[in-house]
Amino acid sequence: MTTAIAGRIEIVSDAICPWCWIGKAHLDGALELLAAEGLAFGLGWLPFQLNPDMPEGGVDRRAYRTEKFGSWERSQQMDAQVADAGRVAGVEFRHDRMARTPNTVEAHRLIRLAGVDGVQHATMDRVFRAYFNEGQDIGDRAVLGALGREAGMAAPTLEAFAAGDAARAEVVAESRALAQAGINGVPSVLLDRHLLFSGAMPAERMADGIRRAVAILRDRAA
Repeated sequence: MTTAIAGRIEIVSDAICPWCWIGKAHLDGALELLAAEGLAFGLGWLPFQLNPDMPEGGVDRRAYRTEKFGSWERSQQMDAQVADAGRVAGVEFRHDRMARTPNTVEAHRLIRLAGVDGVQHATMDRVFRAYFNEGQDIGDRAVLGALGREAGMAAPTLEAFAAGDAARAEVVAESRALAQAGINGVPSVLLDRHLLFSGAMPAERMADGIRRAVAILRDRAA
């Protein structure tokens, strides 16, 4: 079967959003289903900061979530629900290893720069796994650099990431612009900059939504 590029899918995400990791796993499944039908897509990730006022060095996760949700017990209940959903999607959360809630600007910088090397999708997956499964501090520039290297980012790109603030202004501006455009939940999935859906729905439902959107956009272009 001939595979045709049917458009560009972009995922609006934050690196500390557990549903975004689950959503990525479901999206990968949806893309496999669509590929079997001859549909392929360009892929990209767009930045969204759930906690734009988070201190640069992050905060203790237990203290932060206790304050946010009223008690540590309530936080643990929510973590258990996420872990259950993760198992269905094929990803394993290890909340016991997660010590800090980071500021995600550095992670978003890395992901944006990974696009230069064509490895955004792989880098995003590596960052998710590092935080949610391995308990690494993804607010730490050195940690992120190592993750980018593992995901296939080129040495010059990683040097630019480590050396200064490459892509910082773009990440902050784009996150703000997406919020102003009405994105208020992540993950949100766009096809050719048209919002398709938000949330980590199962692969079959994602595939159906994308399939319908492709048909509509093709009819409009005809």
